[in-house]
Amino acid sequence: MAKRFIYSPCQSVHLKFGEASYDLLTDFLFNLNKRNKENLDSLSQCSGDFKEKRLMEFIFLITKELGLDPLVGYHAIELLRRFMVKHLEDLFTTPTPQGAAADEPQSYEDVVFDKLKAKFPLIVFSCIQLASKLSLHSHMINNNTAVRFLQSMGHSVSKQTVLEAELMVLKGLGFRLNATNPLMYVEILLEVLGHNEPFIPVERLYHLCHHVLQFVSLQRTTIYQSLLMTTTQCLSPPREQREKFETVTEDCMLLAVGVIAVATFILCVRKWEQVVRELSHITGISTKSISDFAYVTLMHIAGASST
Repeated sequence: MAKRFIYSPCQSVHLKFGEASYDLLTDFLFNLNKRNKENLDSLSQCSGDFKEKRLMEFIFLITKELGLDPLVGYHAIELLRRFMVKHLEDLFTTPTPQGAAADEPQSYEDVVFDKLKAKFPLIVFSCIQLASKLSLHSHMINNNTAVRFLQSMGHSVSKQTVLEAELMVLKGLGFRLNATNPLMYVEILLEVLGHNEPFIPVERLYHLCHHVLQFVSLQRTTIYQSLLMTTTQCLSPPREQREKFETVTEDCMLLAVGVIAVATFILCVRKWEQVVRELSHITGISTKSISDFAYVTLMHIAGASST
């Protein structure tokens, strides 16, 4: 943790953990909170797409295999989601060529998905490669490394293919690569928590938060389904409540405070209530919401441990 650097989506500041001033931390937190609210206010029907367990696990495994910082993996997931939603929208809003429907036994949608299926591993890797180039504390994946790694996975690619895929993703994102991710929220909140409560072992919490966040990310569907039932007190919530709950599933600030609360309960339960109150004070999220998230997640962790 001592070698970590703080990164703000709006600023590049090279600071080791614990070195940021309170004013700087406040600025970081304000920016993250603003971005989070903007994201929640502009959710699309595709907001939760491309966050399936197998896909996220695939990205986490690649980042680990390449020795990349975990932030790269979470950043890559956000880049991939944004790119794929935009890419699919462009493909399906492009008029079908005349005669294509008659010539092809498949539907136009099937043709699109068949083409994407072949390209998808390369698109995923391009997002990881781009994320690595933006990381302040991780080595960059060059095209030589990319080709060797993809070939080791059984994909026949050249440097030119890798370059073209990276450029396609860049263009699809409009060259806008700044994106917040859940781990960024966890890191900044831990910084603020450590500043406000010096006796909280935030450096030890940090490492545990990594594991908790990854667990929640991979068990996202079941955890949020349980949280929905807990908050509504209904085993089968109606469609209207499910639709309203979308903002909860995409709330990075809630996810971050929940992850820290879970890690605190596991590591130092005596300080749990103190940490939950402080997190509520920092973010404005109610202690009940934080506690509900932590309770549901801990139940799933306990269930996974007993199987």
